[in-house]
Amino acid sequence: MKSYQKLTTTVPQPATCQVEEDGAAVTPISRGKLAPWWVGSGLLVAVVLLSTVTVWVLRQVSGCWPGPVTPPKCLLVSESHRFDCYPEQSVVVTQDLCESRGCCFIETPLLSEGKRGVPWCFYPPDFPSYSLDSLNETDLGMVGLLVRREKAYYPQDIETLRLDVEFETNTRLHIKITDAANPRYEVPLEVPRVTKKAENPIYSLDFSREPFGVLLRRRATGAVLLNTTVAPLIFADQFLQISTSLPSKFLYGLGEHRSTLLHSLDWTTLTLWARDVSPTESFNLYGAHPFYLLMEESGDAHGVFLLNSNAMEVALQPAPGLTWRTIGGVLDFYIFLGPDPNMVIQQYQQVIGFPAMPPFWALGFHLCRWGYGSSNETWQTVRVMRNYQIPQDAQWNDIDYMDGYRDFTFDPQKFASLPSLVEDLHRHGQHYVMILDPGISSTNPNGSYWPFDEALRRGLFLNTTQGQPLIGQVWPGSTAFADFSNPDTHQWWLENLQQFHAHVPFDGLWIDMNEPSNFMDGSKDGCPTGELDSPPYTPAVLGNSLSAKTVCASAKQKASVHYNLHNLYGLMEAKATASALIQIRGKRPFVISRSTFPSQGRYSGHWLGDNRSQWKDMYYSIPGLLSFSLFGIPLVGADICGFSGSTSEELCTRWMQLGAFYPFARNHNTQNEKAQDPTAFSPAARTAMKDALLTRYSLLPFLYTLFHRAHLHGDTVARPLFFEFPRDEATLGLDKQFLWGRSLLVTPVLEPGVDWVTGYLPRGMWYDFYTGSSVNSSGEILKMSAPLEHINLHVREGAILPTQKPGTTSEATRGNPLRIIVALSPSAPTWGDLFWDDGESLDTFQRGSYSYLVFNVTQNIFTSTVLHASTEATKVTIGTVSIFGVREQPSKVLLNGQEKPFSYLDNQVLTISDLGLSLRQGFSLRWL
Repeated sequence: MKSYQKLTTTVPQPATCQVEEDGAAVTPISRGKLAPWWVGSGLLVAVVLLSTVTVWVLRQVSGCWPGPVTPPKCLLVSESHRFDCYPEQSVVVTQDLCESRGCCFIETPLLSEGKRGVPWCFYPPDFPSYSLDSLNETDLGMVGLLVRREKAYYPQDIETLRLDVEFETNTRLHIKITDAANPRYEVPLEVPRVTKKAENPIYSLDFSREPFGVLLRRRATGAVLLNTTVAPLIFADQFLQISTSLPSKFLYGLGEHRSTLLHSLDWTTLTLWARDVSPTESFNLYGAHPFYLLMEESGDAHGVFLLNSNAMEVALQPAPGLTWRTIGGVLDFYIFLGPDPNMVIQQYQQVIGFPAMPPFWALGFHLCRWGYGSSNETWQTVRVMRNYQIPQDAQWNDIDYMDGYRDFTFDPQKFASLPSLVEDLHRHGQHYVMILDPGISSTNPNGSYWPFDEALRRGLFLNTTQGQPLIGQVWPGSTAFADFSNPDTHQWWLENLQQFHAHVPFDGLWIDMNEPSNFMDGSKDGCPTGELDSPPYTPAVLGNSLSAKTVCASAKQKASVHYNLHNLYGLMEAKATASALIQIRGKRPFVISRSTFPSQGRYSGHWLGDNRSQWKDMYYSIPGLLSFSLFGIPLVGADICGFSGSTSEELCTRWMQLGAFYPFARNHNTQNEKAQDPTAFSPAARTAMKDALLTRYSLLPFLYTLFHRAHLHGDTVARPLFFEFPRDEATLGLDKQFLWGRSLLVTPVLEPGVDWVTGYLPRGMWYDFYTGSSVNSSGEILKMSAPLEHINLHVREGAILPTQKPGTTSEATRGNPLRIIVALSPSAPTWGDLFWDDGESLDTFQRGSYSYLVFNVTQNIFTSTVLHASTEATKVTIGTVSIFGVREQPSKVLLNGQEKPFSYLDNQVLTISDLGLSLRQGFSLRWL
């Protein structure tokens, strides 16, 4: 938010001179309504203008004007439709400054601390913009020229722009605006190239020529999805801005931020510039994701992706409207028409790439802390976890394992037994993950630290404008920063990891501090003056500078300047790291990264950063993980029990229950705080945590199958309720519950001192996961019992979940018999599926080394159909089928025509046990 100041004297007004903006005296008209194709009649505009001018003249004659004279055209713009003409955060905006830009200035009441929402300085309806001078058809769509005949107020206005429109698919539109004469930086992201124009698009596209604007409609409903005539297009060298109206207020995405899942459109500005800062509301956080999903009033959905990696902000306003502002690159938009939200996310990932298939063990429980202090202490924690038979798949170490916080080293005294610890983990079917930072220590004697010496010799660091390595400060002290935009850096990274792996055979990597983070602003020598480090416009970044707690924007990299590549740093490091792991281990890589950008799901997962041990942080983790599901990074979770601060037993118990249903589940905390692993608490709390993890491990076959569908089709894993119930408006703001896939509803306790929780059950039949008892909901909020040892889980009617008897590792679990849970629906098809492979080999689906089963129920017959089988399927059996919702007790149950014993409970649960069926074997169960 910015400050405003009035430097002229306000003329006192009699009470009789007050005129309501939305009253009869002044009728607000948005800029969009002035477009000829919007109103459809010039007469209406003339009548409104005439009546407005009459009011203005009468006010002048009567002396009832509030301060400086406001032009009538400015009064035409209602408050909610005022698009900010002076978005600079650090400037006190006065009427003189505003009018020097040719904009309207109208004061509105200030909010607390002088902050306000409605812009005082905003565009008049006739502010000069571009004109569409020509438009011609191409094989894929259209190409046009846009011309600006009056300069805007930022330097180096680009007068002639090229417009490219490609009708890529029936549900995807590509619109790109760039300099018609000179090449500009574009994001080096692999995107699909189409060769044929869409034949039956579900959208229609029109243009306004003067001023230039795009009007995108959904054919089926006529809903206007984009209308960019609401404010002028500005395209200067370092300031690009385009605004649009929105068809509803239900907008999601635009990360990374700490907020509710559903964004507020009440004058909210979201800044996208990767920054190391503990998650805090209103701050720009670790990653940048310029993508939003919007639910339309009809229940349809669409998404918009701006492929741009420069510093950016997105301003939301209650019109509803949205403004993109970025300070470089081009305006490269992809629009996804869905029409349902699941399809929007699938279509988005068809552009940015589908997420990688994680190894099976990555879905187990991970344990870490900063401050174990030694490998022996780390090892002891693992042993105690085993003694209590608490499931654990991976043990991690934070930076305290390093020698002097230097990458590719371990402390020869405190962590001398680290290789033996890793060997012991592997013997027990467990895995080891360590942290790495991109800042390479630069203060070691020449020849004593190969990673720095070799990178310096090969020229692999970010450089200053003078061509020398940029030196900042991170954990080891003075550091240089690896340039991952250089392919040669990937080879150097690999060689370092190979050397370290020979001593400590790690299984996965945690890449941190890769915004990149810097403990000083810019470098030890500051940053040079110039248009990159001090651009004409700086978005609302934390610290008010592009170099705040990172490197200089002018730093030179192989692919471009850091000004363009900053938001890509984490993505490029993740790509190098995943590639190195594949070459070292020959198996699926496991990488967790702090900084992220679109397409990163192809290479890594993400954790939500350095949260706090507070109840509100536990809540905020849910919209956080759901947002990253939208961004195509399904392997996501928060630090369970909180990273900083001291947790309580109750908070940690509830958080372990919730965290058991994060797609990526890791308990992690900071140094100098008490331990918060499950063994650190009372027997009752420890048992509750263990039970939650055992429930997770029983669901690993289901979770793994969801990740297969994400990898293959772009499905979400953790899913907002509105994805499955898009026409139920009650679900649109829900972010205290979530689904796994389409069918498992998680309702955690998020507040202290209660033994119950309220949750929304959408219309239909829901079954208690633990007992199979049914609840027939009309779409209502229910109060559910939730003692400290319990988290509420419900299975949606029509779902079939593959589960498994849990072990204390995923490897042990994989060998146990499967239990198939069937949740019958009285009105909808009942089905489910199972994907199974060896859990770690590369490209098993592409090579055909997998099994895939589909389960169905038709009337009273359950069928398991094997669509593809591999040798792995011979190692697993289906032991039990539990069917929820069998209304009458059967007289007999037939397995492939042969009678089988069964049990039937009063809550209508039918169970058939001791089946012993191979996964390779299709079968049917019939109850009579």
